Amino acid sequence: MVTQLGEKQWYIVTTYSMHESKTADNLKKRIVSMNMQDYILRVLVAEQQVPVLKDGLPTGKTKTINLYPGYIFVEMIMTDDAWYVVRNTPGVTGIAGSSGGGQKPTPVTREEIEPVLKRMGLVDSSMYDRYHVGDPVKLIHGPLEGTTGKIISIDKTTGACRVETVFFGRSTPVDVDFSEIERI
Repeated sequence: MVTQLGEKQWYIVTTYSMHESKTADNLKKRIVSMNMQDYILRVLVAEQQVPVLKDGLPTGKTKTINLYPGYIFVEMIMTDDAWYVVRNTPGVTGIAGSSGGGQKPTPVTREEIEPVLKRMGLVDSSMYDRYHVGDPVKLIHGPLEGTTGKIISIDKTTGACRVETVFFGRSTPVDVDFSEIERI
């Protein structure tokens, strides 16, 4: 395999709904068997734990839901070999952004993949570079989900953020984890 290493990027792989985990497992096995670990870096099914409710009240149990049925997310360095391995994996029906005819797919932008990763609790240090004090954000997790505000402070070492939001008509600072905010 004589391929020049490029930049790793995220791609959206389409699959049959309800078969995302099975397809992801198939792809992970192919990555190892075809020695593609240096090119296909991460394979994710966007799942999240949510509380089970009965009569509107939490039961203390949780269930796993798929945030994007029919899709898995693959971080890879796009080469002919990597593209071949992914698109020919059992369960893969396509790669979003590929128009066919042998044309390679378009990667997902950082702005598009970041909320997906954050919802799964996957935060990397490069995400902090896009956020600054004063930026408007929306809370995407927890009891204040959907609330908007602006960043007051960010602690990159602990991932703690302080967001000023309007709560009951008053400006209120709220402490949240970095994975719980999304830029708007």
